[in-house]
Amino acid sequence: MGRKAGGLYINPKKFGTLRKPCMKEMLAFLNCLSLNQNNDERCARQKELLNTCMDAQAGKSKKPWGSINYHLQRLNRGRK
Repeated sequence: MGRKAGGLYINPKKFGTLRKPCMKEMLAFLNCLSLNQNNDERCARQKELLNTCMDAQAGKSKKPWGSINYHLQRLNRGRK
């Protein structure tokens, strides 16, 4: 079992860090919670920034492309 030798393969975990929206806002909010003993009333500004960012991301449409390795295998079949 496993991959064939010489086949095309990309590790998707390596490219998972390319697009992580709202990561800075989430880290700022969690850091504020940590500093204030989970009192979110003191972190209202960070919470509002995170909510704003998440609302902006919800409106964007995502294309369901499937995995990159599926497409590499599909394209590789056509070359043979």
